[in-house]
Amino acid sequence: MWLLRFVPKKTKIDFVRVRWIGFIFTAVTILATIGSLAVQGLNLGIDFTGGVLVEVRKEEGSVDIAQMRETVGSLGFGEVAIQSYAGGELCAATADSCVLIRVMPEGGIAGKEQETVTKIREALGAGYAFDRVEAVGPKVSDELFNDGVIATILAVLMIAVYVAFRFEWQFGIAAVVATGHDVFVTLGLFTLLQMDFNLTSVAALLTLAGYSINDTVVVFDRIRENRRKYKKMPLSEVINLSTNETLSRTIMTSLTTAIAIIPIVFLGGPALFGFSVAILFGIVIGTYSSIYVAAAILLYLPPISGMTPDEDAAARAAARP
Repeated sequence: MWLLRFVPKKTKIDFVRVRWIGFIFTAVTILATIGSLAVQGLNLGIDFTGGVLVEVRKEEGSVDIAQMRETVGSLGFGEVAIQSYAGGELCAATADSCVLIRVMPEGGIAGKEQETVTKIREALGAGYAFDRVEAVGPKVSDELFNDGVIATILAVLMIAVYVAFRFEWQFGIAAVVATGHDVFVTLGLFTLLQMDFNLTSVAALLTLAGYSINDTVVVFDRIRENRRKYKKMPLSEVINLSTNETLSRTIMTSLTTAIAIIPIVFLGGPALFGFSVAILFGIVIGTYSSIYVAAAILLYLPPISGMTPDEDAAARAAARP
């Protein structure tokens, strides 16, 4: 197994000493995200802007969704959302024979339902039945967007509550700041690169929150264990020791996850591009925040060992050479 060890088993990196570099980087990424949101905003996909929804059924055989996406995408509608569904006996008889197509006509959807269907029908050719046409207005899309924002915020808060009960309240505060930082900075990636932000993007942010807290909890667990084991050791040294002890595991977990995601970036197509890029970016940010955001914040909170501030100061002084 030594061939799989990218990091020496026992490292002695002084992460705490260079935490100010991490703080500066964190501040820059947050300010860049705020600035981009203020200037460019999010490039909302049709999930959040509305559009024309068409149910299409292939009368014989299955639908080649990739080919259909390319065909409908060439009509100039911008983002095209296509997904298969199984509804009714005719759809269930042949796998992937029914699809939902959602597009946003240029200039909005008002009065353009039939025009949109005509263009799609001509592009697909014969052999397709159009079972339903529906316009999804901005009100429904606004509700979806608001629900997505609320779901993300609640996920981050519930993670913090879990960590606070699992460890101590100081860890909960550090966890909500670190996880919120990861989600917010990844949101900045969407606005900086103007990638389509849709329901899949919200799923990516929620997935990222779960991945980020998993790595943070591993570091927190080792900090708590070492804090109990070395009661006279200053917290800064405990953080360094714990981070170094979990560094190999953290890097291996990040690398294996990235290896699984990279093929999706290049082979997953437009439907999964934003999701996979966000997760890949989030792996890097989540690993960074576990060390330079979550762990570093503990230095500026009340002692996590149950000591009073005077006892903690005495322990730090006793540990000095």
